[in-house]
Amino acid sequence: MNVEDLRNYCLSKPGVEETIPFGPDTLVFKIGNKMFAAMGLEWEEAAINLKCDPERAEELRDRYDAIIPGYHMNKKHWNTVYTERDLDVELVESLIDHSYDLVFSKLPKNVRLSVSKNA
Repeated sequence: MNVEDLRNYCLSKPGVEETIPFGPDTLVFKIGNKMFAAMGLEWEEAAINLKCDPERAEELRDRYDAIIPGYHMNKKHWNTVYTERDLDVELVESLIDHSYDLVFSKLPKNVRLSVSKNA
């Protein structure tokens, strides 16, 4: 997946807001004002930082060379996924979904309900 594909998929999720809090070269995707994905527009190859369950994060890093500890992120909870390497689109989309779901599940109930109603 290239940067535009990643951006479009992230924005297709219910209640997602795209922001640039770190400057114009980094897109951040949030749900309920909480980040679930970030990607640098100036990176040499397409990649996205995604939140991940710590045990699953380790398993993914062990299994795929294209998944490493999160660049400039908490290495326990975030992975950087190089999306134009040997990863299926379905896997990348499922990792985005997982990140979104992790963040969504921690939002206050009223925020989750608001997002669900507007979906």
